[in-house]
Formats: sequence, structure tokens, C-alpha cells
Amino acid sequence: MTANALATGSFTIDMTSADTDLPGAARFDFTKQWVGDLEGTGRGFMLSAGSPAAGSAGYVAQEVFEGRINGRQGALVFHQFGRMVAGSASQWYEIAPGSGTGELEGIGGTLSIEVVDGQHRVTLSYAIDDGLSAAHGERP
Repeated sequence: MTANALATGSFTIDMTSADTDLPGAARFDFTKQWVGDLEGTGRGFMLSAGSPAAGSAGYVAQEVFEGRINGRQGALVFHQFGRMVAGSASQWYEIAPGSGTGELEGIGGTLSIEVVDGQHRVTLSYAIDDGLSAAHGERP
């Protein structure tokens, strides 16, 4: 087991609208380029609802990250959640349990985002386990 560790970095994102037949929802596909301790590419999709222009909305997304985290090569999936209420936004990412591959197998953790001058700065708090805790649904 790896003790709790931190990785920091940033990403750029390219989003495109995608078709959806869900009333009141919008769908986007995206790609990300990650740099820093998290180095690689992310690909995924987002569903959003609400009225961002009016200051209230929410989204969920799934992203496959492929690359390196603090030098460990592999892939994982991020669950993403976001909300905006009265113009105040918050985002939260969690690594999907059991999604790590390669040297990231058994990884679990959360990622926080700070947007400063349009740049997405991230801190990933994680641990890599032998899989026992993930099998029991425990969070790192």
C-alpha cells in the first residue's frame, strides 16, 4: 500500500456540444491535456442542466485519464460533479473505485480544482491499495 500522496498540476480543456434527447439537459464531449504531477490526456462526456447564464446549474461527467501520476503509468476514471448556485461554483472529482490500470491499479482518491485567471489548477489526494478496501466500498 502507498501512503496518502499528493499530486498537483493543471489542465486545458476542449469541449464540443453533442446531441442529447434528454429534455432540459445539454451534453458535451471533451478532451483535456494534463500537465504537472498529473501528465496525460483525458477524454469524456458531461451532462448539464439548469441555467448557467442565470447563475444556477449542475453537471455530472465521466473522464478517462491516461498518463502518469507522480511517475506511475496507467489509466483511471474520474467521476465529476459540479454545481453553481447564485453564481457561486464548486466542483468535486472522485476516482471511480476499481478503475485504475497499470501502475495505478488500486488507486483511490479525490481531486480539488481551483480556477485562477481561467487556469484550472488541481490537487489530487490519493492512495494506492492492494484492492481490499475498494472491494468493501471504503473511501481512501
